[in-house]
Amino acid sequence: MLSAGATTKVCLPEGPEEFARALGRRGSRRPVVIGDDRALVRAVTLLHRHRELTGCALAVVPVGEAALAESLGVPAGPVAAARAVLEGVERRLDLLVDDSDGVVLGTLGIPPVRAAAAARPAAVPEGHPWLRTRYRSLVRTLAPRPTRLDAVPAPGPARLRVEVDGETVVDLDQPVEAVSVTAGDGGTAAVEVRPLPGPGAEPSPLLAAGRTVTVVGADFRYRADAVVSGPVRRRTWTVREGAWGLTLPVPG
Repeated sequence: MLSAGATTKVCLPEGPEEFARALGRRGSRRPVVIGDDRALVRAVTLLHRHRELTGCALAVVPVGEAALAESLGVPAGPVAAARAVLEGVERRLDLLVDDSDGVVLGTLGIPPVRAAAAARPAAVPEGHPWLRTRYRSLVRTLAPRPTRLDAVPAPGPARLRVEVDGETVVDLDQPVEAVSVTAGDGGTAAVEVRPLPGPGAEPSPLLAAGRTVTVVGADFRYRADAVVSGPVRRRTWTVREGAWGLTLPVPG
């Protein structure tokens, strides 16, 4: 469908290095990621680290697990997504960037929790068997392998200090069940801290919003989109307003 509506050059990289080279050699062409959420995150990460996000609007045709892409507005089906690539418009989205140059497109979770598997089967192109095989290989190899969740200790109460724009939301003396951070609109992040319930009491979540979020604690892990990172003792995330562009269907 893409080739019928526009002049395209198809690249089937064998691994992350080849994927990075293909993206770097795009020239004036608009990159379209055909893959899962990890492939999308890898493309944004590469463009961010090369300081090329501002002038490059990405598009996505989801193949495989694509809960993140769909939450950003990408149509669920490959045909509808391809139509959005051809007929859609660029929308500038906020981005969370940490102090190690990592990025978060969707939600940051501390501690990491196991993501629910998609209920529907992965979509693969119809046609010649060799094409289906190459696309399955493409989905597996576009992104680096994340930390295996079964190799991560089971999440439990944590003692963390969470600061939003320099103001302490919760300190190390208060155990927490979970912290989530999501880039919203207008250059601010929404922060939710869930304190550990006490005997006979269910404390309300602590809510905050701001441009910078700093978390301090003893060897904590976090899940950024589809990847588990850590352990670290301190990490700061900053919202970059309108930092990247994604091609989405025309509103209305």
